[in-house]
Amino acid sequence: MSPPRDVRSATRRLVALTALRWLPVGLTTPVMVLLAQARGLTLGEVGLLFTVHGVVLLLLELPTGGLADVLGRKPVVLAGAGLHLASCAAFVVADDLTGFLVAVLLVGVGRTLDSGPLEAWYVDTVHALEPGADVAPGLGKHTAADGGGLAIGAAVGGLLPGLVDGGASTALALPFAVAAVLDLVYVAAVLALMSESRPPRQGSVAAALATGARAVPSTVAGAVRLSVTDRPLRLVLLLTAVGGVGLVACELLGPGRFADLAGSADDGAAVYGTVLAVSFGAAAVAAMAGPSLRRRLRGSTRATCAVLSVLGAAGLVVLAGPDVLLLAAAAFAAFYVAHGATWPLLAAVLHGRVSAQHRATAVSAMSLAMAMGGILGNVAMPAVVRLAGVDGAFLSVAVLVLLSGLACLRLPRDGGPASATAPPGALGHARPAPAG
Repeated sequence: MSPPRDVRSATRRLVALTALRWLPVGLTTPVMVLLAQARGLTLGEVGLLFTVHGVVLLLLELPTGGLADVLGRKPVVLAGAGLHLASCAAFVVADDLTGFLVAVLLVGVGRTLDSGPLEAWYVDTVHALEPGADVAPGLGKHTAADGGGLAIGAAVGGLLPGLVDGGASTALALPFAVAAVLDLVYVAAVLALMSESRPPRQGSVAAALATGARAVPSTVAGAVRLSVTDRPLRLVLLLTAVGGVGLVACELLGPGRFADLAGSADDGAAVYGTVLAVSFGAAAVAAMAGPSLRRRLRGSTRATCAVLSVLGAAGLVVLAGPDVLLLAAAAFAAFYVAHGATWPLLAAVLHGRVSAQHRATAVSAMSLAMAMGGILGNVAMPAVVRLAGVDGAFLSVAVLVLLSGLACLRLPRDGGPASATAPPGALGHARPAPAG
């Protein structure tokens, strides 16, 4: 297919490719934990898988960042898709911890490769067509397609195991098999729709990786320096990390909770997939509604974030409470709503505290804080479950989220204009969990 002829055509291609990329991820999200447990893994071993995924993202996100400049956007997108396809195949056949570790490593490396090249391709293409054109509207549609693909995939992926006879271990692998087929469709779409508008940069893959690796210590040091020297930034990073812990509680313990409420793993996958799809969509809407809520609270960022923390904590308390499916589903979505609405407000505080010179480091610091919170949650959650049970784990995280609401009261009152950044837990970009 020929290159896009105008910005509208390029935007349509971006939206189509984004939806196709995240649809397979959504398919596997509701069943990953249930599949691992059906094949004999303990909750602690599942937590280890999530932790490995988070560590891979932390270690490789920056080192792989320059590959798209050296190799070109399209080859790196294809490599990421190929690794995701391989991971889906690995999940289908995995029957022990080692097999699942291999699958998660493939997911993590693939995620670091495809986290930015498609968006970069779009910006390059638009600027080649119309120098100086505004890319924000197209990137907004890109975010919507991301969330939509995840939500639709989660709903369908939760229903697929119910179509197969032969036991939970076989049925729960079906979404991964279907996701692998969709990955092939995505590869074909990339080959057809993604045309490079700029030549690759001169240089080698080894040099690009080395440059990215050298950026890791400085980025981490910059994040630490920002958090030490500025109290509001320190609070933003702390609150972001708590959000990561809360997401882990939902996505590590949620599948088992809903399977228990539904009565079986297959029915639990269907219910959890639906709940997750609704929660993804609700979080995306909440991210857009956060600034409006702040206006209703007299423009106070601190009051808004505190109220949202109470909402999130209440959702976790209800998840640990009565065994009523609809209540648990509403509570799960409530946490995602709180997280989704809080994220852009915290991002606005962060951007209001740094100059353009330090903005990239600040954004990286926020991503690092989210990832570190997720890793901490993955490591601690199985131990808490052993000591206090699943309900006790939800209540423990609820207390942590409620205490973070007190920390919100020390944020600047006016956080500045809200960022358009999407909430990681809702739209999958920086998810602590290895969601396919």
